[in-house]
Amino acid sequence: MSSSSKNWFSSPSRATMLTPTIRFMKNEDRPAILQILHNTPEFRPDEIVVAEEVLNDYLQDGIRSGYHVLVAEEDSSILGYICFGQTPLTEATWDIYWIVTSRDYQQKGVGKTLLKFAEEKIKQAGGKIVVVETSSRPEYEKARRLYRSLEYRLTCRLVDFYAAGDDKLVFVKRLG
Repeated sequence: MSSSSKNWFSSPSRATMLTPTIRFMKNEDRPAILQILHNTPEFRPDEIVVAEEVLNDYLQDGIRSGYHVLVAEEDSSILGYICFGQTPLTEATWDIYWIVTSRDYQQKGVGKTLLKFAEEKIKQAGGKIVVVETSSRPEYEKARRLYRSLEYRLTCRLVDFYAAGDDKLVFVKRLG
C-alpha cells in the first residue's frame, strides 16, 4: 500500500472531535475489533458471533467476500470499524452491515467519520442508495441519532422483528 493511500480521510478538526485515519482492515486488527465488539453492551453474544464470521470472511477473501471493512485508527489504536457491501441482486444499493465505535471514543466523531468515508467509497463504486438496519431498543438511540444527523431517513419499521418490543428500523440515504 502506498503512503498516500494509508491516510485516506480525516474528519474536520474540532475541539472534542478526533481525526482518525481510515484504512482497510488488516489481520492484525482482528483482536482489537473483537475486543471492541465484546465491550459493546448493546450487542448480544449471537450478534458478536455473526460479526466475527463476517470479519473472518473479509480477512480470508477481501472484498471478493462481498464485504468492505474499514477501521478508524489513531496513534496505532483501533477506535472502531465499519463493514459495508453492495446489496446482492441490486444495481446501486449498498448495505451498512456493522458500524461500531469503542466505548471510549463514542460521541467524538469516529462513527460519523467512518460512515461518511464509507458513503464516499460507495459513491466511487457507483452506489446510489445506502441502507442501514438497526434495532428500536433504547440503547440504539445513539446510532439512530448518527444516521439522522447524516440525512438517513427512516423508511420502514418491522414491528417485533427481532423480539417482542424490538422492531427492525430501516434507514435509507440517497447519495448525491
